[in-house]
Amino acid sequence: MSSLSLFSEPSGESHQAAFASWLAAQQENGALRQPSSIAVYRDMWGSFTAWCLGQSPAVTLASLDKGDLSAFQQARFGMKSDDLSLSPRYALRLLRLIDRVLRHHAKTHDTAVNTAAADWIATQPEIRYADSARADPLPEFLSVSEARHLIVFLSSARPRPGAAGDRHAQAALSWQALRNRTAVALQLGAGLTPGDVRLLRLDAPTSQMAGRRDRPWKVAVPGNGNSPAREAPVAPWAGELLQHWLKVRAETLIAGEFLFPATRTGKPWSKEAQYVAAKQVLQDAGIEAAGGGSFLLRHTFALRQLRRGATLDQVARWLGVEPEAMGKYQRVLTGPAEVV
Repeated sequence: MSSLSLFSEPSGESHQAAFASWLAAQQENGALRQPSSIAVYRDMWGSFTAWCLGQSPAVTLASLDKGDLSAFQQARFGMKSDDLSLSPRYALRLLRLIDRVLRHHAKTHDTAVNTAAADWIATQPEIRYADSARADPLPEFLSVSEARHLIVFLSSARPRPGAAGDRHAQAALSWQALRNRTAVALQLGAGLTPGDVRLLRLDAPTSQMAGRRDRPWKVAVPGNGNSPAREAPVAPWAGELLQHWLKVRAETLIAGEFLFPATRTGKPWSKEAQYVAAKQVLQDAGIEAAGGGSFLLRHTFALRQLRRGATLDQVARWLGVEPEAMGKYQRVLTGPAEVV
C-alpha cells in the first residue's frame, strides 16, 4: 500500500517531486552549480515526464521498465530536431539522469531501487559506450616545448628592464598587435575562451606587487553563455604582459570599458575579428593549430594546472565548467608528463 500513490497519481507530482529532491541534493553538495546545466537537466526530465504521463496508463516511477524506456527512445526518433537531443551521448546523459533520480528517490523513501534505466543502458552498446575514448577524442594541447616557445614569443611583446633592443622592437608593434598577443596570453595563461576575452572589462584584472611592479594575478570573468561569472588565476608571465598592455592602452587613450576593444573608440571586439587575430598570432609564433587554436590553449592551461597539483574541482571552477566535464583531462594525465 505504501507505493499505491506512485501508481495512482495522474498529475506527475511524484515525477516532479523526485526530480526536485534530487536537484536540491546536487546543489547542496556542490555537484551542480551552473544555471545552464540545471536548465538542461530540467528540460530532459520534463520531456521524460511528459512522455510518461502521455501513456495509457501513465508510466510511474515504480512501474517504469526497460520496455517503457525503449518505447520512449523510439518515440524521440520520430521527432525533428536540429540539436543533439537524439545522439547516443545525449541519450546516455538522459538515461543516467533518470537512473540517478530513481536511485535518489528510492533512498529518500527507503524503497527498492528501480534499476530500469541502468538495465536498459547495459543492453544498448551504442548508448553504453557513447562516452568512451573512441567517441570522445582526447583534447588537443601544446607540448611542453611548444608551450615554452609560445610563451617566449608572446612575452617578447613587452620590454624587459635594461633591454634597449627590446624597447625598440616594442615601438614597432601597433597597439592592435599588442592587444592580440595579450589576449592570446590570457587564453594560454588563464584558460579563457574567446568569448571570455571579448567580454573582459578594464576592472577585470586584480594586481599585486611583484618585486617593484604591479602585476595582475587573477581576472574576473563575467558570465558568458554556459559559463558562470568566475575568477581565473593568471600565470606570472601572462600577468606581466597584461600589465604592459594596460599601460599602453592608457597611454594610447583608448576609450571604453572593454579590456580588449576593437577600436580606439572602445567598440567591442567582434567574434570573427578576434578569431582571425588569435589565429594569426599562433601562425606568427609558428604554432600550427586547427580551428584557430583557441581551445588548444585552454586545454593546455587546464592540463598545466592539474599537473601542478590543482584539483579537478579547482580547475573546473577556473574554466567555468562542471567537474563532470573534466574527464577528458583525466584520461590525458594517466601517464607521466613534464610540467611547464
